[in-house]
Amino acid sequence: MGWPITGRQREKFSSITSMLKYAPQLPFVLKGLTVTFPGGMKTGIVGRTGSGKSTLIQALFRIMDPTVGQITVDGVNICTIGLHDLRSRLSIIPQDPTMFDGTVRHNLDPLGEYTDNQIWEALDHCQLGDEVRRKELKLDSPVVENGENWSVGQRQLVCLGRVILRRTKILVLDEATASVDTATDNLIQKTLQQHFSGATVITIAHRITSVLHSDIVLLLDNGMAVEHQTPARLLEDKSSLFSKLVAEYTMRSTRT
Repeated sequence: MGWPITGRQREKFSSITSMLKYAPQLPFVLKGLTVTFPGGMKTGIVGRTGSGKSTLIQALFRIMDPTVGQITVDGVNICTIGLHDLRSRLSIIPQDPTMFDGTVRHNLDPLGEYTDNQIWEALDHCQLGDEVRRKELKLDSPVVENGENWSVGQRQLVCLGRVILRRTKILVLDEATASVDTATDNLIQKTLQQHFSGATVITIAHRITSVLHSDIVLLLDNGMAVEHQTPARLLEDKSSLFSKLVAEYTMRSTRT
């Protein structure tokens, strides 16, 4: 299955999710949301807590399906695709990095799809190669449950190594740098720019500065898309919600 197609502007992730709710008796979380993410471009999704950011990503991975409407990727309704086929073509770096009981190798390549050289290359790209080489068992070094013998920053870099290995055409960052320090955040951003320059990258931002270099910013409010424009245009408009969020973030950062 050669889906999705590579190439800027050819691959489109279009959310035509008119309505979406968690259960029939609950209110809608996404309300009449219609938005297109151009292929090969970086889109940052921002909004206050409860605006629908994470719900939109859950819908993309089909953790929940739209109540009304559809989500299409490259013209294909994702509800017509098997979950394994869909998710094998998407990558995500979550806010809470996930590691499991096993080895370094199995945490990076749980299905045994890649060579040792490819795994080492991914580790070097995410600045963990030297750390693993210092361990006696190298790639077979043990990882305890939840990766407790690794720091939070290292766990997030392992997640980065996974997506570098897979090189999917659509990458989601779900507040991926919310729990790491600024240096690790900068490393992740730089690595993604180097290795996913032609991919469609969707970023849910905790630090609003993470989306300032995006091609497009989507601002959600109460489950609706209220702004969808380049960061520069939105910052020029001092009345835009995005401009106000950046000002609030800058003020908080100055105080701390």
